[in-house]
Amino acid sequence: MKNFTLLVFLLLVVIISNSQNVITVTDASLTDNAHWTADNIYLLDGFVFLEEGTLTIDAGTVIKGKETPTSGDNASALIITTGAKINAVGTADNPIIFTAESDDLTDPDDLDVTDRGLWGGVILLGKGKLGFNTETAQIEGIESTEPRAKFGGQDDDDDSGIMKYVSIRHGGAELSPGDEINGLTFGGVGSKTVIEHIEVIANDDDGYEWFGGKVNCKWLISAFNKDDGFDYDFGWRGNGQFWFLIQGTDKADNGGEHDGAKDDDRTPYSKPTIYNATYIGSGKTASGADLKNSTGILFRDNAAGMYANSIITDFANDALEVEDLAAGVDSRNQMETGELVLKNNIWFGFGAGSTWDDVIRPTQDGGDISFVKTHLETNQNTIAVDPMLRGISRTTDNGLDPRPKNESPAWSNLATYPSDAFFTNVNYKGAFGKENWAGKWTALAAMGIIGDINTAAVTLEKGSINLKQNYPNPFTEYTTIEYTLPVSSKTNLSIIDITGKVVKTVVDKNQLAGTYQENVSGLQKGIYFYQLVAGGKRVIKKMIVQ
Repeated sequence: MKNFTLLVFLLLVVIISNSQNVITVTDASLTDNAHWTADNIYLLDGFVFLEEGTLTIDAGTVIKGKETPTSGDNASALIITTGAKINAVGTADNPIIFTAESDDLTDPDDLDVTDRGLWGGVILLGKGKLGFNTETAQIEGIESTEPRAKFGGQDDDDDSGIMKYVSIRHGGAELSPGDEINGLTFGGVGSKTVIEHIEVIANDDDGYEWFGGKVNCKWLISAFNKDDGFDYDFGWRGNGQFWFLIQGTDKADNGGEHDGAKDDDRTPYSKPTIYNATYIGSGKTASGADLKNSTGILFRDNAAGMYANSIITDFANDALEVEDLAAGVDSRNQMETGELVLKNNIWFGFGAGSTWDDVIRPTQDGGDISFVKTHLETNQNTIAVDPMLRGISRTTDNGLDPRPKNESPAWSNLATYPSDAFFTNVNYKGAFGKENWAGKWTALAAMGIIGDINTAAVTLEKGSINLKQNYPNPFTEYTTIEYTLPVSSKTNLSIIDITGKVVKTVVDKNQLAGTYQENVSGLQKGIYFYQLVAGGKRVIKKMIVQ
């Protein structure tokens, strides 16, 4: 009888999943001012360009990329061209998800962080200034014969729209050997564009790449991507704050790869201002041919900029390289003239060693690193001082908790924040303080890698959370969910629909040990799951509304 019940349930899941409306979007079918809603799944078939107007995407909408397009393109991707805009505003409870065609969002275990390159990615193009040998350029990843892939101009205040609470998963399809698409690419994107709470996970190239422009970006996650976490070039001059990187142990390159311009002596050269980054590498002892450089941050090609109040830790090789050439412009000159500044950062846990002499990589064997060492010491950077993060994990044990412990040095010796209204003045170094802003809406949370715990971590033994079957079940108007906590814990009880979206948060607070009953109502007919997360453990059961 139990097996029969399970079979009936699985059949219902298949029927409901298959009945969900899937709308295939081709380049020809995407209209100006299109509106994508959460009751559909949108399947990108090939390169899809929005040439004019605004594409509006509602919170909770799922967009998938076809792995083998019928269009003849080498990948599926969404490209917002110069003059067009995107309006994609998700929420922490209902993020907008871009993912692969094969990704079953009702099963958090069907794809993992090594499943990369299953579709393309998202590309925003604007009219900002470029550090390039011509005023405009062709975005990488798209054929040079495609005129709509051009970007750049003279308008650094250009507006490409808004993206908030967007998760981009399993992208980076290879167009040709060594030529992949980044998870989220910015080409000449201007400062009126709003980019907040974005995740790029399991991409087969960089997580993010900026080519010129002045777009500002806040609350970014780059997780388990094959190449660099954050890459800028062509004279990007925006601001960044609260950036988080976690690298996998199988494939990774630099945490930050930062180039100035092409050619190197062009202006404007890259000079962003970045505060409160936490970059976690592949692990101090990680090794393998596909880890490449695995260096914390690399500055080259006349790159400038600023990193302040940040944490760079757990990289397999070196911490930092500042390019120093025998002749011509380079990033050493930018550092010595005050255009490249690294201040009040914590550097800790590198495979190359634990002193500045160990972890600063010279541009060439025997090259000079004394200027970098002097700069770091003068500007209150620390080496071999543990930032004391609560937990570093790359597996599905909810053990990743990048918040600093109460006794961490991340709570002291802070650089002063700029007067720019973009920046939030906080009392900690790194991307996280007391709050885990990455714990609800991300694939990291759905996969069980990062916990949604915003208080001190509490460890519960597996199976010690008692979540009962709701009663009545099935139900029409209301039902009761009962659960027992053996110890006090931050508790989240949520209702999830068949697409994996959170449709109702029943409980989200600290609770004492004990038994609790919660009444749930107001759900539309269908199959749902209710999920209890407490102390880093997760229990899920199903329920049916008739």
